[in-house]
Amino acid sequence: MANSYDYDVIVLGGGPGGYTAAIRAAQLGLKTALVEKENLGGVCLNWGCIPSKTLIRNAEIVHILGRGHEFGFHFDNLTLDYSVAVKRSRQNADRLVKGVGFLMKKNKIDVIQGTGALTDPHTVQVEGKVYSTGHFILATGARASLLPGITVDGERVLTYRQAIVQDKLPASIVVVGAGPIGMEFAYVYNAYGVKVTVVEMLPHILPNEDEEVAEVVAKAFRKQGVRLLDNTRTESVTVTATGVQIALKNVTSGDAETVEADQVLIAIGVRPNSEGIGLEAAGVTTDRGRVPVNSVMRTNVPHIYAIGDLTGKLALAHVASAQGIVAAETIAGAETLPIDDYSNMPRCTYCTPQVASLGMTEAQAKAQGYEVNTGKFPFQANGKALGLGEREGFIKIISDARYGEILGIHMVGPEVTELLPEISLARMMELTPAEIARNVHAHPTLSEVIMEAAHAAMGHSLNM
Repeated sequence: MANSYDYDVIVLGGGPGGYTAAIRAAQLGLKTALVEKENLGGVCLNWGCIPSKTLIRNAEIVHILGRGHEFGFHFDNLTLDYSVAVKRSRQNADRLVKGVGFLMKKNKIDVIQGTGALTDPHTVQVEGKVYSTGHFILATGARASLLPGITVDGERVLTYRQAIVQDKLPASIVVVGAGPIGMEFAYVYNAYGVKVTVVEMLPHILPNEDEEVAEVVAKAFRKQGVRLLDNTRTESVTVTATGVQIALKNVTSGDAETVEADQVLIAIGVRPNSEGIGLEAAGVTTDRGRVPVNSVMRTNVPHIYAIGDLTGKLALAHVASAQGIVAAETIAGAETLPIDDYSNMPRCTYCTPQVASLGMTEAQAKAQGYEVNTGKFPFQANGKALGLGEREGFIKIISDARYGEILGIHMVGPEVTELLPEISLARMMELTPAEIARNVHAHPTLSEVIMEAAHAAMGHSLNM
């Protein structure tokens, strides 16, 4: 690396992608700095993945307590303190953020606190100070998308950022958007007794997931008391003296309805943080706010790389981390594994029942001209699931009938987010359902459902 610059690599943004990229760059001998305007760990550690999973765990326990008759216990004096759940979530987030700070020191990465903006292709200005570098890795993440004309006030109108830290729950809430963020918050709120309505403009909840999977989640949520309105557009949100009024319209029928609630949570996705970071000054091109990159995360400016939500690929922490490693290794000239196909990336939703998937749906595979074999196995026939009292859902494997290539997997049920890595690894190593079926799975475990689905894909299901 050239010695005329202050650093070999400067990473702009300290979220999962940014701090992972900085660590990998430092490991490879590059003099590295990381610029962060707020908190190390970014949205994921501070306002998203980690605190939300803590709240979900609390909600799961509350949900199980409500099923006491199934397990042979009962009580009359149960009290729920949601503020304790929020406090626990903040403690877990703070613990991991401190851990990231330790990793920065361990790897001798300079952390520059403040808002950074590129002033030319090799220079960034942070709070009035200027730093130069041979390479940039842009990892500025994303923020919540909003509906036109809606202002977030943190009291009546929320995004995930405000919702994750409020320690007093409303009596009622409307969640606009039935993707992972919306469904996870809906699950938590409902478990704690909030009257929840979920509104989704597309034909089914979890619109990026297999429709059969979405149907299982929808049935479970309705059974839990959540009102789901799919195929419904949010026309307007009006703040009143006592709460909010949400005007809705059915996309197909045109029927209109107004729903009143104490709060509304806008969870319709995220938009990249590409403004104000000096992309124009550095000559980096954008496409509708996203920064296009190639398979090794290089932008149109050869020494400037972009990763994570900023690229508009998949707004997931583990995708950002994987991209960050590829970018750092490319800069260092180390062997790496370029990312060409993002359909291989695992996708997870942590409500109950959980959802996990990767690859194509059956409909997508057929649309691309594949002749497919589909293997499906339900959790209600699995001994471990019955023991847990979690029998909802199934695992479905989709494979190419000609070569046996696994094209996709779609899972809904207990702890399926923990089962996904077996298929992710199988896809990476180009394994087939035949090899998964022959791989001995311990009994009784939830993982046996993957084995059974693989047998079913081969046409010889054993336990169905």
